[in-house]
Amino acid sequence: MNALATRLNKVLGEAAEFLSPAGRRMYFPYGGILGQGAEAKACDINATIGMAFEEDGSPLVMDSFKSGLNLDKKAFLYAGSFGLPKLREIWRGMEFAKNPSLKGKTFSNPVVTNALTHGIRICAELFAAPGDTLVCPDLYWDNYELVFKEAVGCRIAHFNTFSRGAFDAAAMKKALLAPGAKKLLILNFPNNPTGYTATLEDAKKIVSAVKAAASKGKKIVVICDDAYFGLVYEKGVHGESLFAEFSCLHKNVLAVKLDGTTKEDYVWGLRVGFITFAFKGATADQLKALEAKAAGNVRSGVSNINSIGQHLAIRAFGDPKYEAEKREKFAVLKKRYHEIRVILKTHPEYAKAFEAMPFNSGYFMCVKPIGVDAEKVRRHLIEKYSTGTIVLSGLIRLAFSTVPTARLAALFANVASAITDLQKTRTRKETKQ
Repeated sequence: MNALATRLNKVLGEAAEFLSPAGRRMYFPYGGILGQGAEAKACDINATIGMAFEEDGSPLVMDSFKSGLNLDKKAFLYAGSFGLPKLREIWRGMEFAKNPSLKGKTFSNPVVTNALTHGIRICAELFAAPGDTLVCPDLYWDNYELVFKEAVGCRIAHFNTFSRGAFDAAAMKKALLAPGAKKLLILNFPNNPTGYTATLEDAKKIVSAVKAAASKGKKIVVICDDAYFGLVYEKGVHGESLFAEFSCLHKNVLAVKLDGTTKEDYVWGLRVGFITFAFKGATADQLKALEAKAAGNVRSGVSNINSIGQHLAIRAFGDPKYEAEKREKFAVLKKRYHEIRVILKTHPEYAKAFEAMPFNSGYFMCVKPIGVDAEKVRRHLIEKYSTGTIVLSGLIRLAFSTVPTARLAALFANVASAITDLQKTRTRKETKQ
């Protein structure tokens, strides 16, 4: 049991006896991303937040969403547990537009969720049971653990994320082939925390590995967490969702696509997401049954998703300026990404302080400090350099989505200096010993 859960149970004392097994496992991740972000709130440079800001520090928000705030009265009515039919239809059309490989393939209509986290929870409750295994990269968003392990009681098997600068599909395949007839696999591209998206070559290996495991009789639910979909900054990177490949891959594979407006459209507080299903040979009635299962889960949890957010999305998607505004906001993040590439190239001395992990997309990139503890670096950055970062899996995550281009050089200089400080301190201690 997680130490935070144990601590809460201790505080409850005898009252903890009222809790279910899932209730006993549950905790709030004070020391995770949210807790670390809170500690860095007052920092001069804050690279902790999974949101995006303009160069002047204001939220990176599209006018096509802001202009819809003057809505018709019907926006205050219930939206229904499946979501607004018009929004579901629009998003399905957008899925085809963004993923041309879906043409000719069969998949469900999307069901509206309370953004991505809610979609993940629906997946966990529909497909995972105590004793089942979630196969997950060892560099992952910490909320997966809270949802699958603590809330549902599912086991998590981590595999090595990278091998020689590429996605380690061989390690993933080994985890899928481990004992156990049923597996869930979660793939998050662009990845949080690393900002890495599978290359074209990676994608072929990933799909091949899943098919090989399915051919061995493994029942696999592949969950495509596409929260940061579309934010790809390099050529040679797989620009579509792998959902397209998994949708008709093998009779033993069921594919789930989780996406939404949150990161794609820079509206983090809107909380409008979608869950879509597919499997080889699926009939229209079978896909409708899965939609009903998802909607039933929505109904049993939150009844329905907020109507105002859905109406805002419908209005924005119909705005003739929407596509141009989206390209404009994308350009802001892409510029910062390329600035980081320039910084790393022009400062080879940083290689003595940290190793930059593979990255090519999304909101983040990660560095691995050399010879010192990442958590000590994070705290030192706050205390001496007024710089906020996030530590996950021994790496330091840097959210360039929140840092103005002009301040990125200072961010990396501070990280390198903080690591160098701790390296020197360690060396002095070793010399004295």
